[in-house]
Amino acid sequence: MVSKTDDIPASVPDCNPVDLADEAGDGARDSKETSRTSEKDSCGCGRSADTAMVNGDGAHEHTEEAESKQDGNGEADGGEDSNEQEVIVIQDTGFTVKIQAPGTEPFDLQVSPQEMVQEIHQVLMDREDTCHRTCFSLQLDGNVLDNFAELKSIEGLQEGSLLKVVEEPYTVREARIHVRHIRDLLKSLDPSDAYNGVDCNSLSFLSIFTDGDLGDSGKRKKKGNELEQIDCTPPEHILPGSKERPLVPLQPQNKDWKPMQCLKVLTMSGWNPPPGNRKMHGDLMYLYIVTVEERHVSVTASTRGFYLNQSTTYTFNPKPANPSFLSHSLVELLSQISPAFKKNFTALQKKRVQRHPFERIATPFQVYSWTAPQVDHAMDCVRAEDAYTSRLGYEEHIPGQTRDWNEELQTTRELPRKNLPERLLRERAIFKVHSDFAAAATRGAMAVIDGNVMAINPGEETRMQMFIWNNIFFSLGFDVRDHYRELGGDAAAHAAPTNDLNGVRAYGAVDVEGLYTLGTVVVDYRGYRVTAQSIIPGILEREQEQSVIYGSIDFGKTVVTHSKYLELLDKTSRPLKVQKHSVLNEKEETVELCSSVECKGIIGNDGRHYILDLLRTFPPDLNFLPVDGEELSPESQRLGLPRQHRHRLACLRQELIEAFVEHRYLLFMKMAALQLMQQKANKDSIKTDAPAITESSETPTESSADKARTQTTAAESSNAADVSTDSTSQSDSSTSAASQTAPESDENSSKPTTNGPLDPAATQNGECKSPLEGKELEESIPGLAQAKELAETLVAEDGSGIDPKSREVVLNACKAVGSISNTSFDIRFNPDIFSPGVRFPEDSAEDVKKQKQLLKDSAAFLVSCQIPSLVKDCLDHSALPMDGATLTEALHQRGINVRYLGTVLEFVDKTPAKAQLEHFYRIGITELITRCAKHIFKTYLQGVELSALSAAVSHFLNCFLSSFPDAVAHLPPDELVSRRKSRKRRNRVPGGGDNTAWASLTPSELWKNIASEAKSYYHFILQCESVDQVVEKYGLQKITLLREISIKTGIQILIKECNFDSRHKPAFTEEDILNIFPVVKHVNPKASDAFHFFQSGQAKVQQGFLKEGCELINEALNLFNNVYGAMHVEICACLRLLARLNYIMGDHPEALSNQQKAVLMSERVLGIEHPNTIQEYMHLALYCFANGQLSTALKLLYRARYLMLLVCGEDHPEMALIDSNIGLVLHGVMEYDLSLRFLENALTINTKYHGPRSLKVALSHHLVARVYESKAEFRSALQHEKEGYTIYKNQMGEAHEKTKESSEYLKYLTQQAVALQRTMNEIYKNGSNASITPLKFTAPSMASVLEQLNIINGIIFIPLSQKDLENLKAEVQRRQQLQELGKIDEPTEDTPLELEDKIPID
Repeated sequence: MVSKTDDIPASVPDCNPVDLADEAGDGARDSKETSRTSEKDSCGCGRSADTAMVNGDGAHEHTEEAESKQDGNGEADGGEDSNEQEVIVIQDTGFTVKIQAPGTEPFDLQVSPQEMVQEIHQVLMDREDTCHRTCFSLQLDGNVLDNFAELKSIEGLQEGSLLKVVEEPYTVREARIHVRHIRDLLKSLDPSDAYNGVDCNSLSFLSIFTDGDLGDSGKRKKKGNELEQIDCTPPEHILPGSKERPLVPLQPQNKDWKPMQCLKVLTMSGWNPPPGNRKMHGDLMYLYIVTVEERHVSVTASTRGFYLNQSTTYTFNPKPANPSFLSHSLVELLSQISPAFKKNFTALQKKRVQRHPFERIATPFQVYSWTAPQVDHAMDCVRAEDAYTSRLGYEEHIPGQTRDWNEELQTTRELPRKNLPERLLRERAIFKVHSDFAAAATRGAMAVIDGNVMAINPGEETRMQMFIWNNIFFSLGFDVRDHYRELGGDAAAHAAPTNDLNGVRAYGAVDVEGLYTLGTVVVDYRGYRVTAQSIIPGILEREQEQSVIYGSIDFGKTVVTHSKYLELLDKTSRPLKVQKHSVLNEKEETVELCSSVECKGIIGNDGRHYILDLLRTFPPDLNFLPVDGEELSPESQRLGLPRQHRHRLACLRQELIEAFVEHRYLLFMKMAALQLMQQKANKDSIKTDAPAITESSETPTESSADKARTQTTAAESSNAADVSTDSTSQSDSSTSAASQTAPESDENSSKPTTNGPLDPAATQNGECKSPLEGKELEESIPGLAQAKELAETLVAEDGSGIDPKSREVVLNACKAVGSISNTSFDIRFNPDIFSPGVRFPEDSAEDVKKQKQLLKDSAAFLVSCQIPSLVKDCLDHSALPMDGATLTEALHQRGINVRYLGTVLEFVDKTPAKAQLEHFYRIGITELITRCAKHIFKTYLQGVELSALSAAVSHFLNCFLSSFPDAVAHLPPDELVSRRKSRKRRNRVPGGGDNTAWASLTPSELWKNIASEAKSYYHFILQCESVDQVVEKYGLQKITLLREISIKTGIQILIKECNFDSRHKPAFTEEDILNIFPVVKHVNPKASDAFHFFQSGQAKVQQGFLKEGCELINEALNLFNNVYGAMHVEICACLRLLARLNYIMGDHPEALSNQQKAVLMSERVLGIEHPNTIQEYMHLALYCFANGQLSTALKLLYRARYLMLLVCGEDHPEMALIDSNIGLVLHGVMEYDLSLRFLENALTINTKYHGPRSLKVALSHHLVARVYESKAEFRSALQHEKEGYTIYKNQMGEAHEKTKESSEYLKYLTQQAVALQRTMNEIYKNGSNASITPLKFTAPSMASVLEQLNIINGIIFIPLSQKDLENLKAEVQRRQQLQELGKIDEPTEDTPLELEDKIPID
């Protein structure tokens, strides 16, 4: 999440750990990984390969992270003992072995005992001098090492052992792997795989801006004074106020990509496969090669290696040529016959290994680029072969050809998880299988929609067909057999798969042993939604009715239950807040369930208990589900809710349930506390009773600090094994969270589990900050502490030994907040309430009534608390969405579904401070319009056949974005149409109707449809008939609309300047549409232990213990690498925080190297212009500046500004930060006029978004004044500094340090101005012989520029002596104890250090 946390010093406990944790992406459990999601497909060679590569560069880069295991258990505090011990287990120290390969000098390689022998193989296949070998074994004293053995299990392998690389005979499989590997080496610098979105390649442009001069090489390049050779002028379109938004600079040309041609052609020969008699001579296959020198040769791959034969294109002669050059490696053979190959291949490999490993390693999930240049299509044997073998043969390196996905997914779940090494192994296996499965499912879904897979029910109409490919089951998102008729037909059938995926994600996170879910991936491609699922063993042989032994297959008419399922589901009931309940079946019998009725239990032939159809895991959203005779709360009704939605499957999000329960928990504590107090003051309780309670229930708050603290203590003390259930957050009630054991008390687990920390409760009641509430809380404090103790003892002792009065207190509080238990706080929901067709027995009528009330309350909570809290966070800039994806994430983190977008925008529109939310409103409108366009595009594409796809897409984009009034579609030329008529029946695509209807769409019709879609889906009124009106009215950018629609629908566009505004020709032609990609949603398995270390590290940093925090975060990084491999969003967050800590602790080069990795990773995993990447660029620029690399810092900042303009335009609070940075650096290199343009723009934006009296604005004034001073324009300088001074004086008072500094500076400026005036007068009076005292014009020193840079980026260095540090720690601890007792009610904002005097933070 692009949260503002980054602008707040990590060393200063001013940001609350909750946000940081979200940054790591855990809060966004759903980030569609990118999607962002997510989220992120897999490579053929096995995760181990990736990690190996990271270590593997060891030889050149002295082992990347995976090795540099710092001793992360130096001074961690006792709370972590349990984990600490285990950590040591994985930290067996590495050792060095010697490797001897044929024809090279022996070299040393650093290895770690957990690595497998196979990882050394990967390293050797990546090293420059051994990369051309693939078919070899490693031998120690003549014994061949087993590829899958761990190094520590090999006898005699120790420090200094010599491993020999021995060439092995080829097989057909090995020969193919060899050819594929050579092809990969030849294409290693070619970005076409990244453009085509294959093999988990993705783009990265950082090296173009840094010229590779970061890190080690950076120290070489530092020249004496960099000032002379800097050209600082940015391109015209980056300057403030520029209106043009070019697209081409998005992908700057990389000179490395001009391919060095090694071969013209390398392809399989037409003579394959070898005839029988040649097979018996050892021929495996034949290759056809054309060298750069135009020599055509035919090569035999035999068991002994590769040699030239005498075949030509038309005559087969397998005899060896003379000379035959038999070589074990194809590279050696080609080097002998082609000098150009030898020269270019060597140069290419040099370049390849110089690239940062993060530019080459595959990402865990595929990232697609929405723009690409025109790439020449070259001949490529491997790609051609992949296309036709559908890659099932040898690429899945597993015997038995196709993988049994279900078996793999379930066995990884069954791996042991008792201690840390076991858990790491298990999580790594789960993650690897998931990413492979997501990749395979995506490939299969595309094959299904492209019509390349045979249906298992070919007789039925296309939309009802189902498919099986590669052991994965595929179904289309249409309402087959009127299954969803009651619930909204096709709209429901389209929503159900994502709901089901959310259910799978939730049950997967709870991770109950013995309960299994299916691998599930939802793919949107070419207008169709495909669900891919792993197959339950035996399900295809039986009828569904016989196999379902729990749940219902007809939405509740017939229901069955099963004791084993009840027992398993009961374990998920608390973390998922699902209430056990009874329903009636068709025979009027009561059936007990612990999930919704649709959730089906099936025991597979493997004896495992599977649950599927989890689409109603979470309770229904009554704001979008009108029910006759049910009244919603007044808050909902005021907003015109409930509203009719497209389907009846609208559910609340898990984050909302968590936030709601949290909110109720605080309420529960307050009420108990109040009653206890009133028992004390028994005599007058009768008079004050009622009002006090109602007052408190309406304004619950609690210090966010307290909350954040319990989250982290829990994370440290919990025994990580039951991580996903209770441990992440123990109850606030505990006076000493650590002493209480996790699963013991009911409150504990009702607090949020690992689903990503929630918002600080302080804002949960929206804006009600009444003066009364503060006082009242103060009074109720003694009661609050007692209430907490009481709640604990009640739980601990089953309530037996407690006096009836106290028990009554708890009972009343439980009743008031709707708890399902009378002795403790426990809120759960019944997901079947308001499900059509579900009936409840008479005796549970009371329960059902309570549940209905809870649902109404949570629906009201969403609109009355969560939406205002989101808007408030945007006002104080703790949430800063920059584009559609980050906006969606901000909504989701607070549990707000995107269908509320219209409601949110209306709320913003009515907010008094609307002007300060303009950026948010604009992003919201863009998102709303592009989502409506996406809905229309989906049905539009379903009627298009493959041959007209690019024409149809370009026509749609013209109608959507081009000002050209009569966009005409290009129908395919006529002679093809006539031939096609006869073939039409054969390849009908699912749902294909009239195939040319798409061509009649007009811009005005499309925009009418968009407006009506906005009205019916989002209940939002868009007044617009054309794109130009919208752009004008809401201040949108067409380029941003293009980016958003392309990302949402998977379109890839030719990168060129689009002329949207021409009224004479359309903006797009069919040549501009290069590709259409799938949009994939899947589960993101988490690395729980690593995440806990990360959170504890953050907490330490918050408390000012930088060194300990740093060690914990290094440890987290090791564990993340262990589970995810080298590339992952969460590793990116980890690296960013590490870099920040390195920087604060004064290690600038290390900060630079970590941040460089963070930028590369963000580009590769999230996308080159993702908001997160923009922020990473800004941090890197700061560290570059601190390292004296000024020109690089400027290039990076210009890049960040360009991306920002593209993604959301100039008018955004974050732009002020970028511009202040640019202005400061330019000031430092004495480009004063340019500097002023940026700083004055920053001043304008800050004034707009932070209000004219904000401290940010005062700082902006000061920065502008400094530049004027450097230009000797003292009058302007004085004017700005006076503005700043006034703000400081009014906000901080006369005596404050900032005010004094400002007044000093004013005096200095006045003196300078007077001196200048004197000199001028002197000159006027005496002419040329005037005696002039030289004036001091100073170029600012780098140190002073850096100091200002640190301030605006929210980094503070506080020079402290050892003694100060001790006092500080003592103070922090004292405050914390007070907070635990509930004594301090203000949020942690300025606890450990009084910040204000150090830095203006509003």
